[in-house]
Amino acid sequence: MNLALRDIRHSFGRFALTAVGIGLLLMVVMGMGGIYRGLVEDATLLVDRIGADLWVVQKDTRGPFAEMSRLPASVEDRLRSVSGVASAGSFVSHTLQREDAGRPLRVTIQGLAWPQDRGAWLPLLAGRTLAQAHYEMVADLSVGLSLGQVVRLGRDTYTVVGITRNMISAGGDGLAFTTLADSQAIQYAASGEAIRLERAARRNRAQDADLGRTQPALLGRAAGLSAGIPILGPAPVSAVLVRLAPGADPDQVGRSIASWPDVSVYSQEQQRELLLKGSVDRSRRQIGLFRALLIVVSTIIMALILYTLTLDKVHDIAVLKLMGARNGIIFGLILQQALLLGAIGYGIAYAVGLGVFPRFPRRVLIVAADLHMLAGVVVGISVLASALGIWRAMQVQPSEVLS
Repeated sequence: MNLALRDIRHSFGRFALTAVGIGLLLMVVMGMGGIYRGLVEDATLLVDRIGADLWVVQKDTRGPFAEMSRLPASVEDRLRSVSGVASAGSFVSHTLQREDAGRPLRVTIQGLAWPQDRGAWLPLLAGRTLAQAHYEMVADLSVGLSLGQVVRLGRDTYTVVGITRNMISAGGDGLAFTTLADSQAIQYAASGEAIRLERAARRNRAQDADLGRTQPALLGRAAGLSAGIPILGPAPVSAVLVRLAPGADPDQVGRSIASWPDVSVYSQEQQRELLLKGSVDRSRRQIGLFRALLIVVSTIIMALILYTLTLDKVHDIAVLKLMGARNGIIFGLILQQALLLGAIGYGIAYAVGLGVFPRFPRRVLIVAADLHMLAGVVVGISVLASALGIWRAMQVQPSEVLS
């Protein structure tokens, strides 16, 4: 006969409610670990998926994910001439929020270096990759756009030709992929009135200059399209991604490019570390503190419940001792209850989490290593929580059966 099980049946309601409460607390602990894993996965998603050997960014900046980085588009052509470079492609990424069919549409637009990069590396759930240079888009499922839907961004309309899954930016917004030219057109789109005012301001500046007075024909050029003014270059890019030729030494190529006075160079691993030590680091520390706090709270709750259960059976423990029961039996009674309470709570946390976590707005990534670690923590807090009840049970004297 197992005394722990018989005692649980005797006070089943209290034990069950305690197990549910502990399970919900452990579910939150498990979920916080999964949220952190999801943050890391989302933050490093593009760096890992794109697989560039080197990231070339604006001088003395930490890359497009850490801060603003602007490079002239001509850097891409300069990089192709470097020995050891197999290919170079521009990188443009920006977040926008619009309204579509009466609901907010928040999305991070990612420009693909067309035609070299058509999005073949994207994990497509439905549809296809980009097949033309303009007005097509591949969007993540979390954006809320459907296959074939037409959405207006900037001054143009784009057709969703592909749907991906779990392509999320570091900020938690769904990613949408267009060609580089379309991405820049969306980023720098302005209203007609804003364009008219900018052209008028350019014409006024040219009219006030000596060159504008001596060459009146320049005034018409200044009031025209930006692309028609030679002094105004193409829109800048956030970074240029470099892939090395087989056998090329990344360190040597990186040092060669870093010697240029207008760029900084990072390897794929360095760019990843910058992300983790920047935007993710504070979230990691905050989540870690909450996890530790919840583990302490779970331990205290379990200790108090086991202590009150022990107080309820002080008379029974005195009877057992009067009958000659060894301390080991009493010790095992309380410890088994604590371990069973922790095991049931862990099972409830896992079962409820499987149904709840997919509904979270941010990805919750549960991995086996975290589950094993949490299981070890549950065993530890169960043993620690039983100590208070065991201490009280050891204080019971057989004579208390008469009180």
